[in-house]
This record gives sequence, C-alpha cells and structure tokens, in this order.
Amino acid sequence: MDSVTIIIITAIISAAVAIGCYLFVRNIILKKKKDAILQTAELEGENIKKEKIFQAKEKFLQLKSEHEAYINDKNAQVQQLENKLKQRELVLNQQNSELGRKQKETETIKENLKVQLDLLNKKSEEYEKLRDQVITKLEEVAGLSAAEAKSQLVETMKAEAKTQAMSYINDVMDEARLTASKEAKRIVINTIQRTAPETAIENAVTVFNIESDEIKGRIIGREGRNIRALEAATGVEIVVDDTPEAILLSAFDPVRREVARLALHQLVADGRIHPARIEEVVEKVKKQLEDEIMETGKRTCIDLGVHGLHVELIRLIGRMKYRSSYGQNLLQHSREVANICATMASELGLNTKVAKRAGLLHDIGKVSEEDPESPHAILGMKLAEKFKEKPDVCNAIGAHHEEVEMTSLIAPLVLVSDAISGARPGARREVIESYIKRLKDMEDIALSHPGVTKTYAIQAGRELRVIVGAEEINDKQCEDLSNDIAKKIQDEMVYPGQVKITVIRETRAVAFAK
Repeated sequence: MDSVTIIIITAIISAAVAIGCYLFVRNIILKKKKDAILQTAELEGENIKKEKIFQAKEKFLQLKSEHEAYINDKNAQVQQLENKLKQRELVLNQQNSELGRKQKETETIKENLKVQLDLLNKKSEEYEKLRDQVITKLEEVAGLSAAEAKSQLVETMKAEAKTQAMSYINDVMDEARLTASKEAKRIVINTIQRTAPETAIENAVTVFNIESDEIKGRIIGREGRNIRALEAATGVEIVVDDTPEAILLSAFDPVRREVARLALHQLVADGRIHPARIEEVVEKVKKQLEDEIMETGKRTCIDLGVHGLHVELIRLIGRMKYRSSYGQNLLQHSREVANICATMASELGLNTKVAKRAGLLHDIGKVSEEDPESPHAILGMKLAEKFKEKPDVCNAIGAHHEEVEMTSLIAPLVLVSDAISGARPGARREVIESYIKRLKDMEDIALSHPGVTKTYAIQAGRELRVIVGAEEINDKQCEDLSNDIAKKIQDEMVYPGQVKITVIRETRAVAFAK
C-alpha cells in the first residue's frame, strides 16, 4: 500500500468522524430547541386554558343572571294574570247575582203581562160583539151590507184618484214638452254655432296643369298609345283638348282621379313616358296613395282625440277623404258630425269621447268594399262589431238612419248630428250622388260577368270599358259579352241617352333574358 492510498483513507476517515461529530452536536442542539419549544407550548396552553375557563365562568354567570331575570319577569306576568282572573271572577259573581235578580223580576213581569193579556182578550171579545151589533144596526139603517158599502167607497175613491192623476200627468207632460223643446232648441243652436264649417261641393273632374302644350303630345304618345295605357291602368278618362296648358282627368271615383293625377305628375317630371313606364308608375302611386290614406286616418284620429281604433278602421277613415256623400266630402262630414256629437254630449252630461268616436265612424260603411248590397249604416255597424268597438258605438252607427232600434243615449245624438251636418245650405248636392251611384252600378253589372278583370265608366257614363282576361275569353266571346252587358244595363238601369260598351281583350307575351 503506497502513501497516496493511506492519505486518501485517512482523509475519508477524518471526514466521516467530522460528519459524525456534526450530526451528534446537531442532534443535541435540536433536542434542546425541542424541549424549549415544548415547554413554551405547555406554558401557552396553560395560559389559554385558564383564559377560556375564566371566559366560560363569566358567560355562565351572565346567562344565569339573564335566566333569573327572565324567570322573575315570567313570574310577575303570571302574578298579574292571576290578579286579573281574580278580578274577573269577582265581576262574574256580581253579574251572576244581578242576572238572578233580573230573572226573578222578568218572571214577575211575565205573570203581570199574562194577566193583562187575559183582560185584553176579554175586552177584544166584547169589542167584536159591540162592533158586530153596530154594523148590523148600520146595515139596517142604510139598507146596504158592509161589503157593498166598502166596494162603493173604493170605486168612488178610484175614480177621484184617477181624475186627479190624469190632471197631474197632463200638467207634467205639457210642462215637459215646453221645457224639452226649449232645451233641445238651445242645445242644437249652440252646437251649430260652435261647429259650423265651410261648405263643400265635390265634382267629377280634376284639372292637371302642364307647363307647355308640347308635353300634351308626349302624354298622348305615338298613335295615342301612351294615353290609352294610362286610361287602362287608372280607369280615368283623360281629355286632351284645346284648353291651354291643362289636361282634364274625368272619373266619378276620386281615388282613381288622384292616382291618375299623381302618376301624370311623376311621368311629366321624369320625362320618360311610355306604356311600360306608365304601368310601373301607376302601381307605385297606388302604393303611395294607400300610405297617404293611412296617414290621413291617423292624423284625423289625433286631431279629434280618438284613440285605440283598429288599423282597418283608421284606413277606412282615410278613404273618406276621397269619397263624397251627395257632393259633400265624407271625411269633412264625419269630422263635423263627431264635433257636433261631442258638443251635444257635453251639454247633456254624457260621455263626450264615446259620442265623438261614434260620430266619426258613423259613415264607414260608405267606404267599405264588403257587401255593397247592405245599407251603409248596417254595414258600418257590422264593421265596428268586427273590430271590437263598444256596443254603444256600434248601435249608434247602425241606428243613425233608424234601420235598427236605438239602445244607447249616443244613438239619437249621432242621428241628429248627421242631419244637422247634411242639412246646412250648400253642404250637399243630390245630383252628384245619384250620378256617381249610377256609374258604380254600371261597373258592378259588368264585373258580375265571368272573365271580366276590370271595368271603367268613362265619358260621363256614356261609355263603359270592360277589360277581360285573354286566357278566359276569346274574340268571339268578347262580342257576346258586350251584347250581354248592354242588354243587362238596358233592362236594369235608368240613364239618359245611350251607353257604349267596349270590351278590350289584350294578349301579352313576357319573357326574361338572363
């Protein structure tokens, strides 16, 4: 073994001895620290234990004192209850003795009453005997029985009472007639003075102004194709004559005239006037006019303070703007009736909102396209019931021409208001109404035939243009159809002069290049 190995072994043994010494010393130090920590922990545990025991004793003493106070309070309450019960017992004993005394007094009173009742019965028997004797003697003296005398007295009193009652009723009725007539006149006069509007006369012609006569040629088009397309699309007769810078639009239906006027305005402003463009503009204008009708209905309801109407009723109110009744604008007439109804209702102490609502809706049957054979008042009542209006409003609409029985207080107000509005000087003109009705009946007769798609009465009713479907009717049938319509109009209608029936059958082929 060489010296290097010895050195290495010696170094290893020295290192092992040093490590062993370190571990031994370390264990001794850790044991001392452990003993110190355990001792400290035991001291702290004792202190905590003593503190907790002290706190528990304090809590016990506190709870004990609270319990004793609670027991004392309960004992005091029990003592109070016992005292109250003793007092109640004393009171009940006193009441019991008093009740016994009163019971004895009641028995004594009962005995006295029994004695007095016996005496009263004896007196009553004696009275009956004496009364019978007196009646017998009176019958002998008068020569009448008691029943006969009573009957005669009753009849006499009835006749006298009837005479007095009739006299009183006549006086009251006369006074009521005078008062009611005076009051009704006052209310009607005040209402007319407060709501009298301007007079309105409707006609069947609209003048369309143009900047120059050069535009007339463009509106007529090559060989009149533009004006024919416009008349076919709108159902309005367009009169282009020598009148400078003006074109006449003639039709009995104000909505058609308005559609034609607006369409012409757009076509002239745009400059492109040809059949395809005319049809496109007319369809666009019809949609715009429907929007304007809704806006008119909403604005009318807002102006009058009528809220909660169904959308379809609002649309019908807007259509009134383009409808006339005996030459009087129907919307103006309905607004006037609504205001008159509200004024009368306020004078009479009735509901002004319901009255105004009924007055506004009373003529909606005139602008409805449903069931044209029914009277407009009945049709309007059915529409109001359909759209959930109140029964008073529905009855007022249906009864304003006395076609149904009036069951509400608002109904006679609507009747009177409608008469006031229509009877004003210059308000109505029956000639226009009968003329419009004749043209409408003429169109309806043509529409009743199968295959007819559109009908337009033009030339003031002297010509009826009938447009038929090319797929349903051929050229030969067109001739038969015109003869049938002419015969039916001749048999069913009364009209001046003669009516020309023109049946138009047009075939179109449409294809799209994609």
